[in-house]
Amino acid sequence: MNGKWKLWPILGLLACTANPRPAPASLPIEGTWQLLSSAYIKKDTTIRNDAPGTRMIKILNGSHFAFLLHEVRTPGDTLAPRTFSAGGGSYTLVNDHYTEHLEYCSARDYEGKDFEFTVALHGDTLIQSGVEKLKEYGIGEEDLPLVEKYLRVNP
Repeated sequence: MNGKWKLWPILGLLACTANPRPAPASLPIEGTWQLLSSAYIKKDTTIRNDAPGTRMIKILNGSHFAFLLHEVRTPGDTLAPRTFSAGGGSYTLVNDHYTEHLEYCSARDYEGKDFEFTVALHGDTLIQSGVEKLKEYGIGEEDLPLVEKYLRVNP
């Protein structure tokens, strides 16, 4: 067997390593999202976090997010909303790892905190899950797993 045939197995191995698989792209989460449900998981109990009679949207662009939550107006109600919260800041998304850096918030204790989540897209539904580090940040009594589901709002 001559020398050139001995190189083929080595060249084959090099060809396999020369073209590594590209990293998966981050999920296409930019847009406007309407909150469908929000729930904390405390021990073995699911606690709804989305108050009845409220509406919330989250808006994501290439680098920032904002959320707005208020009471749904009922017919004949002329009063300003009794429930209103808003916040926003920058975010990063690497594959399915989504981190919000809350720069502005009507609940001022949350400002300057990072919240890490895993996100998944199922059609027009965005599912965001993670642990809100409420105790660690001095905001609450314990850190709580949170799952939020959003529906993409079409323009």
